[in-house]
Amino acid sequence: MSAKTISIIILTALLTAFLFLNSDEVPFNFIVANDVQVSKLIVIGVCIIVGFIIGFVVGRPRKTISSYDDEMERNQTTIENKNTLSDEDRDYIS
Repeated sequence: MSAKTISIIILTALLTAFLFLNSDEVPFNFIVANDVQVSKLIVIGVCIIVGFIIGFVVGRPRKTISSYDDEMERNQTTIENKNTLSDEDRDYIS
């Protein structure tokens, strides 16, 4: 196993132990209801899941819209430019 896999397993085990040790009920003030009795397990678990989703959305790589090669293929100006090249330029390119 790689170090990354082992560290993920250890962190998951520590997180699971932390969640189950904090399972007592606490008063939770929400926007709609006041002093609702909710387990710390649920509150911490929901916060972890929301944080993971936000981190995943923010951290993913952006997609490139277009590239220079695609523009060249669409315009197809290279065929016309090859005819105007000198013999020395054609030898250098190929």
